[in-house]
Amino acid sequence: MPAHFELDDLTRPEVIRLLEEHLEDMYAASPAESVHALDLEALRAPGISFWSAWEETELVACGALKSLGDGDYELKSMRTTAAARGRGIATALLRHLVEQARSRGAGRLLLETGTEDLYEPARRLYRGNGFTERPPFGSYVLDPSSVFFELSL
Repeated sequence: MPAHFELDDLTRPEVIRLLEEHLEDMYAASPAESVHALDLEALRAPGISFWSAWEETELVACGALKSLGDGDYELKSMRTTAAARGRGIATALLRHLVEQARSRGAGRLLLETGTEDLYEPARRLYRGNGFTERPPFGSYVLDPSSVFFELSL
């Protein structure tokens, strides 16, 4: 059964746990100053929309869009559960988020991810879906632990 996507209020325990795992992995793989993942409270900020992905009642992934203004959106907190990896869930979620950004009038979708081996599947996903590398954007700075991508919409 394909995953369905829900605009999420970040209150369900399984969603909170997945986001906690996401942060734990980021801090384990990258220097603290290079971790740009948002915590639960930051994801609840105005200008951020968060989706969870479900197969029936099982949480399989999550991701968010952060409005940067001027038609730019940043992809944040993309995460697939360990049990759901390798089944195309991340691709389906990414395509859903791209369509959500388009429907909001986005001109570009931007993101930052890590350079460590842990992030290789993410980099492959983004490249395979048309994202290209670019210099840092917004408040990001050059960092050997970060790589930046952009997709023109």
